[in-house]
Amino acid sequence: MLAYALVGTNDLPRAVAFFEALFAEFNAKHVWEGETGVAWSNGEHSPGVGVIKPFNGQPATIGNGSMLALHATSKEQVNRLHAKALQLGGSDEGAPGQRSEGFYAAYFRDLDGNKFAAVFFG
Repeated sequence: MLAYALVGTNDLPRAVAFFEALFAEFNAKHVWEGETGVAWSNGEHSPGVGVIKPFNGQPATIGNGSMLALHATSKEQVNRLHAKALQLGGSDEGAPGQRSEGFYAAYFRDLDGNKFAAVFFG
C-alpha cells in the first residue's frame, strides 16, 4: 500500500548524510534527488523514504504522533539500525527489545526530531 514517505528537514545536507549512512543497512539507493530533497529505496517496486525541505518554504516541524517504521529482517538488524541512528546523532526513543509476541522494535528520532521505529516481525 505504501508508495513512499517523506520527513521534513531544515538542514538538507546534514539530513542526507544521516539517512545515507542509516539506509546503507538496507543497501538502499537514491531513487530521487533534487534541490529540495533525496529519497531512497531498495528496489523499483519497493516503498521509498525521503527527506525534504517543506514545499511551502516554512520551517520543517515534527508531527506529534507521526512515526515511520522501517522493516528489519532480523532482531540484529533492529539493534544495528538503532545503534547507527544514535551514533549519527539521533536520539533514543526506546531501546531495542521485545514489545509483544512476534514484535521486536527500537525507536529513535533523526536529527530534525522525526520519529522512526526499526521493527522485526517474527
